[in-house]
Amino acid sequence: MNDQNWKNRIYLLGVVLGALTGLGVAVVLVKRAEETGEELKFGTREGLRLGVGVLGLLRQVSRLGVPED
Repeated sequence: MNDQNWKNRIYLLGVVLGALTGLGVAVVLVKRAEETGEELKFGTREGLRLGVGVLGLLRQVSRLGVPED
C-alpha cells in the first residue's frame, strides 16, 4: 500500500504543476495580447516551437535523479 501512496502523490503533484504552468502561460499570453491591442494568433510555427520546447523539458525531467557519467 505504501508503494502506491508515493506514486499517487507524484501523479497529483504532476497534475497540479502542469495545471499551474498552463494557467501561467495563458495569463502571460492574454496579458501580452491586451498590451499590444491585438488578438492572439497562434500558428503552426509557434505550435512547433512550443512542442519542441516541451519535448526538451520532458527530456530534462526524465533525467532527474540519474547520475551523470
